[in-house]
Amino acid sequence: MTKKFRKSKSFQRAADAPNLPNTPFRFICYFVNQFRWWYVAMVLLEAIHATCGIMLPYAIGEIVRSVTRSPDNSKHIFDVVSQPLMLFTALSVGEVVFGRSAGLLQTILHPIHRQHIVRSLYAYLQHHSHRYLSSSFAGALAHRIGETSLGVTQTMQMLITEFLSVIVMYIVSAILLYRAYPPLAAFVGVWAVLFISISFWLATRCRIHSQKAAAARSETTGIIVDTVTNLISTRLFARLGFERRYLNEQLRRELKEVRKSNWYSERIRWFQFISAAILKIGILYYSLSLWSQGKIATADFVVATSLSLLIISEARNLSRRFLELFEHIGNIINGVSIIVQPHELIDRDKAIAHPIAQGKIEFRQVYFSYSAGKKVFENLSVAIQPGQRVGLVGFSGSGKSTFVNLILRLFDPQSGQILIDGFDIQDMKQDALHAQIGLIPQDPSLFHRTLIENIRYGRIDATDEEAIEAARKAYAHDFIVQIQENYHSLVGERGVKLSGGQRQRIAIARVILKDAPILILDEATSSLDSITEKAIQDTLDSAMNGKTVIVVAHRLSTIAHLDRILVFDQGRIVEDGTHSKLLALGGAYYRLWKMQAGGFLPVEANNNEEEFRSQKKEVRINLGT
Repeated sequence: MTKKFRKSKSFQRAADAPNLPNTPFRFICYFVNQFRWWYVAMVLLEAIHATCGIMLPYAIGEIVRSVTRSPDNSKHIFDVVSQPLMLFTALSVGEVVFGRSAGLLQTILHPIHRQHIVRSLYAYLQHHSHRYLSSSFAGALAHRIGETSLGVTQTMQMLITEFLSVIVMYIVSAILLYRAYPPLAAFVGVWAVLFISISFWLATRCRIHSQKAAAARSETTGIIVDTVTNLISTRLFARLGFERRYLNEQLRRELKEVRKSNWYSERIRWFQFISAAILKIGILYYSLSLWSQGKIATADFVVATSLSLLIISEARNLSRRFLELFEHIGNIINGVSIIVQPHELIDRDKAIAHPIAQGKIEFRQVYFSYSAGKKVFENLSVAIQPGQRVGLVGFSGSGKSTFVNLILRLFDPQSGQILIDGFDIQDMKQDALHAQIGLIPQDPSLFHRTLIENIRYGRIDATDEEAIEAARKAYAHDFIVQIQENYHSLVGERGVKLSGGQRQRIAIARVILKDAPILILDEATSSLDSITEKAIQDTLDSAMNGKTVIVVAHRLSTIAHLDRILVFDQGRIVEDGTHSKLLALGGAYYRLWKMQAGGFLPVEANNNEEEFRSQKKEVRINLGT
């Protein structure tokens, strides 16, 4: 999917989405630039902190120099070393003050910076299409948002507190060694350049493994979230062992990628430890040789050996730093490549918040397919008049759900127009369109919030009394007041604490409260018992007054009283009329009516009459009728 989007003509974004760059380097710079003065201050403080730290061997060398030059009188030793001692003290204090000041800025900034990145990525993700979201693990997307935001702050932390200090250390070391003996500085300088260059090159070779390991971890997180969400189904199908094996298989794939990354990292560490040891031995022998020849003083020998030990200590950690850096960058690359993709459906430049006054819906010569070779509608034209209540029937895959999805603009047709009150919905802001359409899906999803918050989602500014009244109309009030915390009870993730019928009633209450001019019901009462369904059907009939209503149903008895019924078959509307008129025709709708088993249509048409009677008998047995 990513490669397909990258090859699009232009990188289009929703107008309300953050203008996030789609390459990792520009992505990091985009967010760093928003806090640039904080980072400038951190860089200055960290540079001074690193300079103080690396100057300590120089101060020790000056102390040694003063001691070796002074007369042998221990009583006045502090007078002799007072100036280098003050320098040592000032450097030690400076190392603490500047280092902790940089740390304080980092402690304040990074949580704020990370939250800012999370907000921006989430705002960008909100504008992705239904196709994108339905093709991705929700848990994996959430994990990538967290990993990407953390990757940016950790990358900046490492660049400033780790790599900047190493660069400062090498520069100051070279200057100090140059003062002592220029060839010694050249020896350390050449080694440092070669060492850093080779380490960086090796780390870039490791990056692909780090990226694959990060992607595998995100996939594992997505699977865990998915299985936890469906844990009830897992238990009821007695598939606990199967899901453990399924997860184990993913963990094996993850372990394979992680091991590749770790083994490559270990080989890099071997190179860097050996290189550090060579430097340690080389500087020690070279310094001793220079000292024995009288080319450097004792103090310079102390400075050289002290600096070599510091350099070695930093160099041995450089491998870990490079690998961690590329792991963080790998997380950023994964997040940017997955989330910062072109938005498939965006508002046009001059889109407006067009008010729906009447609710007339019209399809004009609509062509639509989900993908190449999967055509659904071809030259579909139909009009639904304002205030008309229309039922959609047909076998699964006939085009009913696609018809509704196009009205909701979850997808755009390849050609043709869909108009509401004569206004093309592609010229309407999506928020305005969705705000004026009420949808009751077959399987409603609730937030893990309180019941009253879920009901009030239909109209955020509604009072408690209005929300409770909507719950009464949806026949949800009685079961809500029986719960310990009634309207303030949490419903669990996706409403898992409620039964299917209870979730459906909350969804109906939410739409009643929304009171939109267009109402779409997708098997809205399929999860309810017959008595509750009859009561709610009366409420829905009342709620339909003055609205344009579209009802998708498999139970044909629930739509027989509507003004009009559209019969779909393989993407075409084959019949159009009232219930009685269509029965009188004796055509497709009549056959569907006769084919109902237990009040429902079979999954697909069957021309073999004997097989149909067998299917109908089996369905009746399953329903206990």
